Amino acid sequence: MIGGGKSYVSAPPAFSNDAKRLLVCTGTAVSVFSTSTGLQILSLEGHTALVTAVIVVPGNKALSFCWTASLDGTVRYWDFAAAELMKTIDIKMPIYSMVIPALLLGQTDSKVMPADAFAYLSVENTTQDNAPKALRGQIRKCSLTESRLAGVILAETRKPEVISISPSGKFFGIRNKRKLHIWRAPAKDSKLPVAKITLHHTRNFTLLALHPTKRLVAAGDTSGRILIWRGFGNRKFSDGDKLVNQGSMNDEEGRPGIRGDDDADSCTTWHWHPTGINLLRFSSDGAYLYSGGKEGVLVDWQLDTGKKKFLPRIGSPLLYLTDSLDPSLSALSCADNQIHLLKMPSMEITKSISGIKLPFSSPDVYEGICSKFAFDDTDGLVALRTENYRIQFYSLFDDREISEVQVCERNHQPGDEVSVIVTLVSLSGDGSMMSTVEVNLPEDGIGGLVCLKFWASDSQNKNFNLSTIVYQPHRDAGVSALAFHPTRQMVVSSSYGGDFKIWVCSDEIQQKQDTLQHSGWMCYAVGSYKKKPMTAAAFSADGSVLAVAAETVITLWDPVNNMLVAVLGEMQMPIVTLSFAGNSDYLLSISRGSKPQLSVWSMSKLSESWSYKLDIEDVTCAKDSSSFAVLAHLPKSSTFMGSNEPIFQGKDGVILLFNATDPVPLAMWSVRKAKGGGLAFLKGNSFQQQSIADGKSPQALLAYINADHEYILFDPYDYDARELRMTRGKDRVAVDETARYGYASIYGELPQFEMKRDQTLLAPYAPSQRPWETIFSGSSHNLLPLPKLCLEFMESLLERRTTTVE
Repeated sequence: MIGGGKSYVSAPPAFSNDAKRLLVCTGTAVSVFSTSTGLQILSLEGHTALVTAVIVVPGNKALSFCWTASLDGTVRYWDFAAAELMKTIDIKMPIYSMVIPALLLGQTDSKVMPADAFAYLSVENTTQDNAPKALRGQIRKCSLTESRLAGVILAETRKPEVISISPSGKFFGIRNKRKLHIWRAPAKDSKLPVAKITLHHTRNFTLLALHPTKRLVAAGDTSGRILIWRGFGNRKFSDGDKLVNQGSMNDEEGRPGIRGDDDADSCTTWHWHPTGINLLRFSSDGAYLYSGGKEGVLVDWQLDTGKKKFLPRIGSPLLYLTDSLDPSLSALSCADNQIHLLKMPSMEITKSISGIKLPFSSPDVYEGICSKFAFDDTDGLVALRTENYRIQFYSLFDDREISEVQVCERNHQPGDEVSVIVTLVSLSGDGSMMSTVEVNLPEDGIGGLVCLKFWASDSQNKNFNLSTIVYQPHRDAGVSALAFHPTRQMVVSSSYGGDFKIWVCSDEIQQKQDTLQHSGWMCYAVGSYKKKPMTAAAFSADGSVLAVAAETVITLWDPVNNMLVAVLGEMQMPIVTLSFAGNSDYLLSISRGSKPQLSVWSMSKLSESWSYKLDIEDVTCAKDSSSFAVLAHLPKSSTFMGSNEPIFQGKDGVILLFNATDPVPLAMWSVRKAKGGGLAFLKGNSFQQQSIADGKSPQALLAYINADHEYILFDPYDYDARELRMTRGKDRVAVDETARYGYASIYGELPQFEMKRDQTLLAPYAPSQRPWETIFSGSSHNLLPLPKLCLEFMESLLERRTTTVE
C-alpha cells in the first residue's frame, strides 16, 4: 500500500542546521525535503496521530537531530539523517504545540541534552468534561532528561493554544482571547514558579511574535491590526538583565498606548491588513517584522520607521514564515498546501514544494453538481479543482504535483467573493485531452454564463493548451456531465435543460511539420428524450453505445448515427451517475435522494440484473474486467455505527468490490471521511507493483481519496489487506540527496569490480601518425599506461629528423 496527500501546512516546518533540508509535518510523519530540488528525501515515521511540532537541535552542521510532538501524546527524539528514533516520552495527553528554550539558550552543543533541559507543552486535558466553559487547554512543563511532566501547570485556557518563543529562548508566550501571557524561561531549572506577565487588548488576538534580542513583542488581532509592545516585563522580570529598559514604569504619561497596569513601556499600532493576522515573524537581525493574512500578501515592516514593502499576489492565505541559519533562505507556508522557499531579504520565490490541493467549499448560491476528481489511470494522476480557478495534476504514485492549468484567466484574490466556479473536469482515456465546464455566477439574479472548454496536451508534463471555447453550450441550462469516447476524439455533454450534445474534433489530428496539433471542436449531434433533464452520460468500453440518463430512466444511443436504441427501467430517484462495467455487457446506475439505489443493468437482456439500496458517493470500473468498486456511506441509523466490530468503529464509509455478474461483494474495506471522497482503478508500472505488492503483479490498483484529499493505493485483489493504513512509498527518495555514512561519506561509494577481464584491453596497440590528437581522449579508466603515454607525448613534441641515404 502507498499513502499520500497529506497536508504540508498543519504545523510550521523547520530547517536543518546546514539549510539543505526542510523538515515538514505531514500527517503522522515528518517528511524531509531537499531545499535544492524540492523533492522528498526520507520520512520519520513512528507517531500514530497528527504531528504538531518539529524542532531541530541547533549546533554543528553535521548534526541532524530533532524533537517532534504529536496528538498521540508523545514527544520523540530523532536522528533525521538516518531516520532513526532515539527516544520517546509519553505524557498521555494530546500535544498541540511545543517549545524547548534550552535549545536556543546555547545550552546544547552536542546531541547530549543538558541535565536541566525542559520543554513547554500546550496540551489538552482529556479528563475534563465537554462543558462550554471547561478549561481543556493547559501549558505544562516537561523534563526531557527524566521523561516526565514536571507537575506544574503554567496556564489553563478554553482550548490548547500555540506557544511562541523568542529566537533567543529567553521568553515564550501564548494568546488567550484578548490577553497575551508571556513567561521568562529560567536559565537553569528552578523550583520557583516561572515569572509571567499579561498584556491586554480590546479585540481578540490571533497570534504573537517575540523579538530576537529586545524586550519587544508584536501581536495581531482579528481586525488586521498589529500591536507592538516595547520594554515589556521591566517590573516583573527586572533582575539586572542587560535587556531591561531603564525608563520609569510609574510615569503613566510616559507609557503611550499601554492599557491599565500592563508591564510595558509603550504600545504602537500598525494597520494594513483588512482581515485577521495569520503570520507574524521578526527577521533574524530584528530590524524587520513580517506579517501576512488572508489576502495573500507578505508585508515587510521596517521596525524603526514603520515603512513597508510587499510580496503581493501569492494567491493563498499565508500561515507561517520559517527562518534558517542561512540568512538568505526562508520558507513561507500557505493555506493552499504549498511551501515557498524565499530568497531574503528580496523576498523572491526561488522554489515551491507543492502538496495536493486541499478541499474548498463552493458558494451556497450554486446548486449544481461539481465533479470532485478526474483520473488519468495510465499515468496514475488525479486532476483536482482548486480554489484559484485552476486544475492541479497530482501524481498519486510519486506524491507530488506535476502541473497546474489555469482554467479561468482571472487574478484570484483570497477573501474575495467567488464569482466563477469550475464545476466539471473530464479527461480522455490516454490523458492527452481535457474538457472543463465553468459557471459565472449571476449577480442579484441577473446574468450568469456557462462555458465549455476543450484542452489538448502533447507532453507528459500535462501542459494543456486551450483548443476551443463554447459559450452557453446548452442555452441557459447547466451542464450535468461530461464523458470522453474511449477511442475517438469525441465528447458528450448532458444538460439539465433536457438535451445532450456530442462534440467532435473538426479534424481530429493534423500532421503539420512533424508535430501533432489538435484542431477545434464542433457540435456533431444533439439528442433529447421527452424533454426530461439529462443528468448523467457514459460511453461503453468500445464506444459503440452511449448511455444517457433522462432523470429517472436510462436511454441507450448509437453515438455515430445519433439514434435511440433502447430505454431501460424507471428509477424512483434521479440518476446522477452512469458507468459501464469494463469490457462486460453490464451498466451501473446510481441514484441519490431520499431513496438512493445502486443498480446493475444487463445490456444483453435490457433489464435490471440486481441492485442495492445504498447511498453511493462514487463508483469506478476496471477497464479490462467486469469488476467495479463503490464508495458507500454508512447511515447513522445503521447497526454498523453502533457495532462493536473494530472494522466499523470511527468509520463513516465502506468500499465494496463487486463483480458485475454477482451481487455478493468480493471484498470490503471500511474508511473514514467518505463524504466527498472518490475511487479509481489505476494501472501500475513495474516500480509501483514492486513497492505495493512486494513483487506480485496486481491486476489493477485501487485508489481511494477521502474528503481531506488524503489517499491510499492498494491491490483490491489482495484479500490479506483488510485494513487500509496510510503508509508511504519507501523508494520515493531524491537520488542526489541520499545520505552517506562512514567511508562513503568521506571517499564516496566503492566501485563495483567485475572479475572477468575485458578482452578489449588485450588488443594490440598501434600508434597513429598524429597521436597528440587522440592520446588523451576517452574515459580516464581506459587510458594507456603512463610510460607509454609519456613516450608518445614526448615524441609528438620533438621534431623528427629525416636521414638521407648516401
